[in-house]
Amino acid sequence: MKVLEEMSTENESQEAKKPLTLNRPKKLELKKTVETGQVRQSFSHGRTKTVQVEVKRKRTYRPGDGGGMTAVAEEAQAPEEAETLQQLPQQRVVPPALRNLRPEEREARMRALEHAKEETARREVEDAERRKREAAEAEGRRLEAEDRARREADEAVRRQAEGLPEETAEEARAAEAAIAAAKEAEAAAPEPAPMPTPKEVERITRPTPKAREVEDEGPRGALKKKTALKAPPPTRTKNEPKRRQGKLTITQALDDEGNEDRIRSLAAVRRQREREKQRAREQLQSGQKIVREVTIPEAITVQELANRMAERGGEVVKTLMKMGVMATITQSIDADTAELVVGEFGHRSKRVSAQDVEIGLRGTDDDGALLQPRAPVVTVMGHVDHGKTSLLDAMRKTDVAAHEAGGITQHIGAYQIVVPSGDKITFLDTPGHAAFSEMRSRGANVTDIVILVVAANDGIMAQTVEAISHAKAAGVPIIVAINKMDVPGADPRKVKTALLQHELVPEDMGGDVICVEVSAKTREGLDNLIDVLLLQAELLELKANPDRNAEGTVVEAKLEQGRGAVATVLIQRGTLKVGDIFVAGAESGRVRALLNDRGERVDSAGPSVPVEVIGLSGTPEAGDDLVVVDDEARAREIADFRADRKKSATMATQGRGTLEQMLSAIREGAARTMPLVVKADVHGSLEAILGALDKMATDEVRPEILHSAVGGINESDVTLARASGAMILAFNVRANAQARDLAKRDSVDIRYYSIIYELIDEMRKALGGLLAPEQREVFLGYAEIREVFNITKVGKVAGCMITEGVVKRGAKVRLLRDDVVIHAGTLKTLKRFKDEVREVQQGYECGMAFEHYEDIAVGDRIECYEVEEVARTL
Repeated sequence: MKVLEEMSTENESQEAKKPLTLNRPKKLELKKTVETGQVRQSFSHGRTKTVQVEVKRKRTYRPGDGGGMTAVAEEAQAPEEAETLQQLPQQRVVPPALRNLRPEEREARMRALEHAKEETARREVEDAERRKREAAEAEGRRLEAEDRARREADEAVRRQAEGLPEETAEEARAAEAAIAAAKEAEAAAPEPAPMPTPKEVERITRPTPKAREVEDEGPRGALKKKTALKAPPPTRTKNEPKRRQGKLTITQALDDEGNEDRIRSLAAVRRQREREKQRAREQLQSGQKIVREVTIPEAITVQELANRMAERGGEVVKTLMKMGVMATITQSIDADTAELVVGEFGHRSKRVSAQDVEIGLRGTDDDGALLQPRAPVVTVMGHVDHGKTSLLDAMRKTDVAAHEAGGITQHIGAYQIVVPSGDKITFLDTPGHAAFSEMRSRGANVTDIVILVVAANDGIMAQTVEAISHAKAAGVPIIVAINKMDVPGADPRKVKTALLQHELVPEDMGGDVICVEVSAKTREGLDNLIDVLLLQAELLELKANPDRNAEGTVVEAKLEQGRGAVATVLIQRGTLKVGDIFVAGAESGRVRALLNDRGERVDSAGPSVPVEVIGLSGTPEAGDDLVVVDDEARAREIADFRADRKKSATMATQGRGTLEQMLSAIREGAARTMPLVVKADVHGSLEAILGALDKMATDEVRPEILHSAVGGINESDVTLARASGAMILAFNVRANAQARDLAKRDSVDIRYYSIIYELIDEMRKALGGLLAPEQREVFLGYAEIREVFNITKVGKVAGCMITEGVVKRGAKVRLLRDDVVIHAGTLKTLKRFKDEVREVQQGYECGMAFEHYEDIAVGDRIECYEVEEVARTL
């Protein structure tokens, strides 16, 4: 009743406030549920914008007195009385069990429940704080006990080191008790609360959406405050890296492990450059000298040096003139002079060289712990036709010697065999011909042991002596294999005696050189030779590191159709794998394929393994080093540097020379040359041919090599030969169809050879044909002047008696007076009485007259002779 009275009183007060109006009938109309209005939005920097909005009214309900839902009438509220959703009091939820109680009892029960909940929450908070405090105290006691035990242990070590008496038993027991107490405290500490799940962590750490107020201009101009919720920040995905927090220090920025992909920003680089420019400007304003580090190459122009020092070019030229160097601004100076100039201007110099690209190419020496045993590399050397390849075929069970042109080895070969014991031995087979001296030298340089093959029926020969010299120069042990013991007339004692002349003393004569008697045909003594090789290799303790970048030596190189440049490489350390990037001499490339000595593809090759490498950009020279590098850019840089250096050396050797040399050549007559174009199948054979041709050169004739390369003859070779009138020498290669047609049309001489000594002999004869013939004097006879006749229109004629030999018309004569030659010329007239005769024999008289000479007297003697030409040979 009291509530009803209050409601009626409120209604009367509202009716009393209504204004007086005329009573008009109300129109039937639908009440608008959507009202339009305007809202002013605010942006940054004081910008605002007014937009049209629509406000939709929503009808709400609340429980009525009879238990049903009653619509809540909308009441006009003043703007200042509007409240947000957060400002409304939260309505308490009444449990179903308390709804049937009286209001006073229900209120008491609700207050009791709220008090119990608050007490429980407070107790939980206190328990959590207590457990946390106890855990911290236990952790402190444990850390203190560990620290005490550590100090006592350090004190015991110090006492022992200084020789002090050890601690007493009481002190030891006290330390043990302290450690036990620390362990008990750690065990008695309450267990830490379980770690929350990722979802709980996300829910707990997610920030609570904050309300923001937006001013809304209603339809009647009344401002209403609407509540809007801020959108939660986006969550981080599982694989997304965590964003860095806090300031970034220099240590963190330079830490490669923590900031692998972090680089300096562009703004930081610009700021640093600006600071450097500012410091430079300050130094210029203060008059302080700016000291720069000037990089000096092997040769530099004066202008470039001035630019690097930031000095005027005229001042640099003036300094050079004071030093006695007269150079213009565009001329180049050497590195030593440039370094002195830099020092004169007060700057720091830094010398660099083009050879710096090769620094660190081979890497560091291997650690002894990383070395592993490797197979020995054995080189077979000796004279031609002493059975080197046959001996190697007997050990490999192959037939290489039967397929060699001329029955001699003309290429250096690399093979690897597996002996019955399971050990491996790498063999290098070298040719025995005199032209292959460079091959034998190269084989001795990369080998561990040398097998000197000597025929028992032939003994020590020229190439045997040369092989001994190469082996001694390389400093490797020598094992003498006396071959052809099955041939009649074999005398191993003679071979051993001949070795003494070259400071090789066999073991049976008290020396240290092992001599093994073998036969390649009957396979006699091969097992003994292999055992001696393995014993010598074991004494040498050959080891290498296979777990590093490969390094090796190019034994042979050739150009094959379809495969390009192919190099036979002997790996010395490391492992060469397919896909490795390498540099070999002045060529670079990537390993596309590896083939062993039997032509089988392999994936890798370790130390002492010979392989054929496919994938070079060009044909390297035999003897070049092959080194694996990290990237293609470094490989190309090193290859380009070596190619430029090789080109410069070639141009220097082919230069014109000085003016004095040119004038001397003009006075003496230029040497006659034979232009040649040489093509061979492998680089080793090409090297041997060029070396042999170079040895044929003399002061009068010499071969001129216009072009030499590995591979077949093509059109460019024929064109070059036609333009220079050269001859093409082809060793184990052929010309293609286009080159043959072009050579036939232009009459270019192409000579094919398969045996090297045939090529050398023919070239020696051809060069000998260019030599001027030798002038040889042949004595004919003497004549004595008995009378001198003066004939008109003829001159003086000598009446002579032939005292020795014969005198011929047109022969050469010398006039002797008191055995001194006073004239040498030609006989003009030879008469017998009034007739001209061809010759006059001894004991007959004749008349003689000289050409352009008449000072003759009675008693003079005339010597008559002829000059004949004899062909010369090299």
